[in-house]
Amino acid sequence: MCRVGLSVWALVCLGGLSLVQAQSRPNVILIITDDQGYGDLAAHGNPIIRTPHMDHLWAQSVRLTNFHVDPTCSPTRSALMTGRYSTRTGVWHTVMGRSLMDPRELTLAEVFAANGYRTAMIGKWHLGDNYPLRPEDQGFHYVVRHGGGGVGQTPDAWGNDYFDDTYWKNGRWVRFQGYCTDVWFREAMEFISQCRDRPFFLYLATNAPHGPYRVPQRYREMYLRLGVPEPMASFYGMITNLDENLGRLRRQLRELGLEQNTLLIFMTDNGTAAGWRPRAKQAVARGFNAAMRGTKGSQYDGGHRVPCFFYWPGGGLVGPRDVDQLTAHIDLLPTLVDLCRLRKPPGPPLDGVSLRQALFGNRHVLRSRVLFVHSQRVPRPQRWRRTAVMTDRWRLIDGRELYDIRRDPAQRHNLAARYPEVVRLLRAEYEKWWVSLQEVFDHQVRIVIGSSQEPVTVLTAHDWHCSTVDQCPWNQTHIRQGRLGNGPWALEVERAGEYEFRLRRWPSGVKGSLGAVQAVLEVDKRRLQQPVSPQQEEAVFRLVLPAGPIMLRTELTLPGGMSRGAYYVVIRRVD
Repeated sequence: MCRVGLSVWALVCLGGLSLVQAQSRPNVILIITDDQGYGDLAAHGNPIIRTPHMDHLWAQSVRLTNFHVDPTCSPTRSALMTGRYSTRTGVWHTVMGRSLMDPRELTLAEVFAANGYRTAMIGKWHLGDNYPLRPEDQGFHYVVRHGGGGVGQTPDAWGNDYFDDTYWKNGRWVRFQGYCTDVWFREAMEFISQCRDRPFFLYLATNAPHGPYRVPQRYREMYLRLGVPEPMASFYGMITNLDENLGRLRRQLRELGLEQNTLLIFMTDNGTAAGWRPRAKQAVARGFNAAMRGTKGSQYDGGHRVPCFFYWPGGGLVGPRDVDQLTAHIDLLPTLVDLCRLRKPPGPPLDGVSLRQALFGNRHVLRSRVLFVHSQRVPRPQRWRRTAVMTDRWRLIDGRELYDIRRDPAQRHNLAARYPEVVRLLRAEYEKWWVSLQEVFDHQVRIVIGSSQEPVTVLTAHDWHCSTVDQCPWNQTHIRQGRLGNGPWALEVERAGEYEFRLRRWPSGVKGSLGAVQAVLEVDKRRLQQPVSPQQEEAVFRLVLPAGPIMLRTELTLPGGMSRGAYYVVIRRVD
């Protein structure tokens, strides 16, 4: 049994399989870093960065060298969690209400929990901060995380800056000491220590090295002394700090006797954000991108081809060995079901396949597959927008450019005119895929209000359904600046009754005025308004709502006549 007498650990650690059954299945640790590209570690040829522990893991692992994710954060995470293309889950952006994953999806955590595993999510979730979209609603027993898509974003605790921050821990805000990445790994190691006698699944998703690029000074100075400019110096410093934490975690696994029966997976979520400057003249300032074209957000390989290492000594997954077949984030769920001999509960059909045969040396099993990547940072997906159709040999970009990725990994030579039949075949594959996605384009993933699971709901501007990202104040700097913008929230009223809405310019607990002369609350076609004093901290409305879906929109009219939405709305059922 686990070694902590607290009720939360009892819930996390007890129940499920017998001890004999539990010991026959591996623990699984899935580490995913944020914005670290394929070239942002020394083992892949980067001559500047210092990543000795990642390099050591690389040297011991089975490496997926042709592994692909989405070009940005939330889409990758939803696909990873579900084994399905991100668009199917309702996720194709990182804000604007399109980073919210449909709660009807079956997640990795729900699969592991159904098989008696203890599950933990630590770090960055970025798939919804309200019920029923939170990680604790999606199969995770133990959760420590920041809000939104990064520390300091609008849903996060006010004033978080990577150091001594306040994070969600099992449903309540808790203040932590230390640098964010150190906190995540410390919490992860505590989870491992306390629940080491029964199988566990740990999803450790760091916000580093995502911007803003803040790191303890000694890591930054390490690269500044080498002539690396900012922000690359801090970006690399964040990765080196992360590397040291990886070393500590691996040492703990050995000391606890868990290394042999723990499947450790290391991957990243998209191409590099600050590790490559293609237009820089000085060699040291350019960074390294493993000879690929594009960075984070790009449909070229530099935007979505990332590291992925499997290391499981007790299960025969040891290296060094490379798997060069086409693989992707959608393959993780079926692969883990297969490797860990899990019973998969019913759920939506998967897009991914098990990589078991490829991981154990079959060099031919995946050669004929076709995969798709697109970057849809818009309210509604657009056909052929920033799209790559991928095969073992070819990349069709935006339906027009064709590259032989084996001979031209930098994607410099467009061969579309020379191979029109290949273009035609890949376009046809894309069209079938596109048709299969269309049913979700107009579906709204909704935040639920009036639930006992979240009696008080705090909405933030991060999740407005805006027409453009410029109208969506998704981080706290935008809030401080008073950025103009507006959009509705997509909600579901769980229980009919009277609801109170508190419209705020600043989050609860932060002193500050509305700075407005009129406040408006719109629910579908109903519109309520009231005059307010600019010095008021909030405007309060009450409204009787039936159960069911609604769209909620607010408006604060400023003294000069311009308006913006309320950045924060606090909702509770009052009867």
